[in-house]
Amino acid sequence: MSYPKLMLPLAVLLLIPYQQTAEAATKTTTFQVTATVNEVCNVSATNLAFGVYDPSAAATDNTSTITVTCTKGTNYSIGLNAGTASGATVTTRQMEDAVSSDLINYSLYSDASRTVNWGNTPNTDTVDVASATGAAENHTVYGRIPAGQYVSAGNYSDTITVTVTY
Repeated sequence: MSYPKLMLPLAVLLLIPYQQTAEAATKTTTFQVTATVNEVCNVSATNLAFGVYDPSAAATDNTSTITVTCTKGTNYSIGLNAGTASGATVTTRQMEDAVSSDLINYSLYSDASRTVNWGNTPNTDTVDVASATGAAENHTVYGRIPAGQYVSAGNYSDTITVTVTY
């Protein structure tokens, strides 16, 4: 028996199993990623050490640095309280000797010429910053002990609280 030449390839093809190729189906979606950043400030300060005070010499000056880091664009003010001596105010701060209870008057200023008192009332005697950079910002506290305060020999101290309002 003889088959036409075209029939033979068809017969061979019929013997080969049929393989169906599967096509992968895909679907997509999206989602949002969000975060809320609140205004926040952090503050630190170095100690202000006047060193040895000589009442017969000129005024004794030194500085401290307050470092404030706030979220970018935050408005803030820095206030300095009156300290811990009873009766002290932001314009008449006092360091006390723990042994004799004698007091030394001193002042804190926001300018290098020591003419602008640094107090604790926002928009009055604080240091105001209109827009934080988002990086650490240093603010110098200029301290002065006036000459002529003849008190007992000793170690005088006070503690100032720094308040950042934002």
